Amino acid sequence: MRATKCVPQKISKLLLGSLLLAAAAGLIVIGITLLPVIGFVLAVPVIVLAIYVLRLHLSDQCEIDFPEK
Repeated sequence: MRATKCVPQKISKLLLGSLLLAAAAGLIVIGITLLPVIGFVLAVPVIVLAIYVLRLHLSDQCEIDFPEK
């Protein structure tokens, strides 16, 4: 399979994960400055979701197969 077919999946995964991390950072800033409890309560699930998105596996065609030993 050509590597160019996997680029859109990798870019969208990276952009979505980065957007969620930026949103979490914004919520942490809000938690520090304006709403201490609510900001942190909202930031934790967003961080967990961002980590989940960044760890998602791509389709089988885009994954790198490592040879078994």
